[in-house]
Amino acid sequence: MLRSAAVKVARILEVFAWTAGVALLVTYGSAQWWIAQASDAGITAFREAQTAHQSAAASIVSPPGRPDTSLWSEKRIEEYEAALVSSELPEAVLRIPTLALEVPVYGGTSELNLNRGAGRVEGTPPAGTAGNSGIAAHRDGYFRKLKDIKLGDEVLVDTVEGSVTFRVVSTTIVMPSEVSVLAPTSHPTITLVTCYPFYFVGSAPQRFIVRAETSGEAALPTATALR
Repeated sequence: MLRSAAVKVARILEVFAWTAGVALLVTYGSAQWWIAQASDAGITAFREAQTAHQSAAASIVSPPGRPDTSLWSEKRIEEYEAALVSSELPEAVLRIPTLALEVPVYGGTSELNLNRGAGRVEGTPPAGTAGNSGIAAHRDGYFRKLKDIKLGDEVLVDTVEGSVTFRVVSTTIVMPSEVSVLAPTSHPTITLVTCYPFYFVGSAPQRFIVRAETSGEAALPTATALR
């Protein structure tokens, strides 16, 4: 009698386990389907504006695919998907070919902007213009790939008026209070900022900084053109 009851309980538990497993697979599949079906609205809108702005003879970067979220945390993927409902045009698109990274850059570092892409740090000039442009993104989202960045890597900033190429000149780890990394510069500079360590559990105590520079300003649009 007891053995029969134990067998029944075991079968019930087995059915429950299979049901829970199927439910988890369906949930995961639904999230992946969403990412596969919904292209990055910000980048898509940006590319359309870029195409409309530039002449047919201009060199246009081909439309990007959807972001690779394999390194992202589950929470970051959920918040990214929720942020896709906004159709605001980003002011630029940041690309690092060696990392297969492509991310829309919005003005300001609100949680909405950081969930759907990267945000230009308030008080710094628009990306792709003269000066030191600070660009921040989450370490468990788009900027997790920065863990593999190397000196000399290209950092490209696309605006509706064209593209500007920077090269990485330094990477540093600083405390959050070290705001001098965003100090104005007399030459074109991009400063990428994200929390560090990349896989730290909880609120990360430090910041990972990538500095990229370009020589010459002939190809740079004016800051007012991007505001």
